[in-house]
Amino acid sequence: MATVHYPAVIERADDGFSVFFPDLPGCTSAGATVQEAALAAEEALSGHLAVSIEYGDVIPAPTELDIIARDPDVDEVARILVRGERPGRVVRVQVSIDEGLLARIDRVAKNRSGFLAEAAKAKLAAMA
Repeated sequence: MATVHYPAVIERADDGFSVFFPDLPGCTSAGATVQEAALAAEEALSGHLAVSIEYGDVIPAPTELDIIARDPDVDEVARILVRGERPGRVVRVQVSIDEGLLARIDRVAKNRSGFLAEAAKAKLAAMA
């Protein structure tokens, strides 16, 4: 996976602040404070990218923050860059694993590679 930074705009909302990504229509988040909204933006971006990948949608490259046009209808509070992970190409590897463990994986997973990749992601996230 490659780390990317997408521009996001934080705007005032009736009950706090909302965030939208000009490059990714439909990707939004919110928070009671600017900080909460900014922190929630990373989770929203991760979810949006994951769903887009799952459905095979094209993921646009991030626009540079400085060239995003201002919208006079938006009560803008801040512009931020939000970190996300774009998928890299799939690489075939050979892995050694206990046959009993492999049999247990096969009983619950339709796709060994997908199962192992998700398990690795979960473990790495827990270590962060």
